Amino acid sequence: MNKLVFFLGPAGAGKTTLAKAIASHRKIPFFDMDILLRPAADAIMTLHGLDPADRDSAEYKRLCRDLGYRITMDAALDNIGLDVDAFVVGPFTKEAANPDWISHELARIGRSLHDVEVKVVLVGLANEELYRERIQGRQSPLDEWKFQHWNEFRTSLGNRTVEWPLPAENIALIDNSNPDINATVAAVERFIYG
Repeated sequence: MNKLVFFLGPAGAGKTTLAKAIASHRKIPFFDMDILLRPAADAIMTLHGLDPADRDSAEYKRLCRDLGYRITMDAALDNIGLDVDAFVVGPFTKEAANPDWISHELARIGRSLHDVEVKVVLVGLANEELYRERIQGRQSPLDEWKFQHWNEFRTSLGNRTVEWPLPAENIALIDNSNPDINATVAAVERFIYG
């Protein structure tokens, strides 16, 4: 049974860093929504006369968000259909709150939760200041909106839940606050592979 592993959480939590570290070690296909959507989002935002670096505003979400999730899941599901494990990275806030979402996605390729092992790594940090520090540290122009609208953005930093019908042992809450990422990577790898 192949694995579909989601790395979910707020911006700056370290989802991508953790997923890349394990994917690199295990040679697993890695699908990051931000990376896959970037060329299309830049073009769409520019065509609408909006900031192409915006990844957080209501306009961005209206024009690009769902496209990003569709692109990401199509790529991941294509690999699952080949019986290859896949790592998927993104916030998936709305999707994780819908109990039927994962079953509908797997059904697109004729699969179900009975023949694909779905695991979720919910990545978070200990406090808001650590999020701010990590987001500043990555020095990405895609984060400008976050800083300009911090009071609005900070509401996205709360705890997440996953409503999919998964066994409790298939969901791990990971505090990624430790600056020594090696211990966290090892813990997440044990969660995924035993």
